[in-house]
Amino acid sequence: MTQQFYVSPEQLMKDRADFARKGIGRGRSVVVMSCRDGIALVAENPSPSLHKLGEIYDRIAFAAVGKYNEFESLRQAGVRYADVRGYSYAREDVTARGLASVYAQSLGAVFTAESKPFEVELVVAEVGRSQDADHLYRLTFDGSIADETGFVVMGGAADAVVDALRGSWSADLSLPEAVRAAARSLRHDGVVTAGAGDAGAPVLDPSVLEVAFLERDPDTLRGSRRAFRRIGGPELDLLLQNGQDS
Repeated sequence: MTQQFYVSPEQLMKDRADFARKGIGRGRSVVVMSCRDGIALVAENPSPSLHKLGEIYDRIAFAAVGKYNEFESLRQAGVRYADVRGYSYAREDVTARGLASVYAQSLGAVFTAESKPFEVELVVAEVGRSQDADHLYRLTFDGSIADETGFVVMGGAADAVVDALRGSWSADLSLPEAVRAAARSLRHDGVVTAGAGDAGAPVLDPSVLEVAFLERDPDTLRGSRRAFRRIGGPELDLLLQNGQDS
């Protein structure tokens, strides 16, 4: 009988963590940012259909980096959880904190019990009636969860994007201003460029951006309780162009 090699639990967990970090590090960055009018979600994503950003429930959104099939399965599970809980109890009982706790349990169970961990990093965002009530929950591949303030950056070049964003982020930004600030910071990931402007600065390229809003007061703006709205096409072109002209 062939004898199996012994691997200590510490080494096993370290190997799994290194494996997951490498997979996540190959993904392009995502920015989730709280601001005056809501929460802006901006991702580097050239695909028009394989979304990194999505709606979970009325005022809750999902953002992810890593392997698409893995985080898409988590997004769908989150939608099912929210729908069942909202139907069984009340819509107000569906919260980002509850959803983040469910995700943390699932990710932690896969990390410890399965042979391969999920190569994903997630943000569950909930827009409040006031900015102080916004919630940004960041979840990593091992089930760790953190309640972030202001903004979150995930992906391979997250450190460089964070450094660039610190100088331009403010709680008083409007949603369009927040999108422009995020898109400018994503240049440091090495993708969001399409040539150079007059001063030699990269020009923002909407073709590689996926953008969405969680609007703080959708009832007034659109007559809907659903706060999530995608921004694309001519609307995104105009939004970014206005930022370059100003």
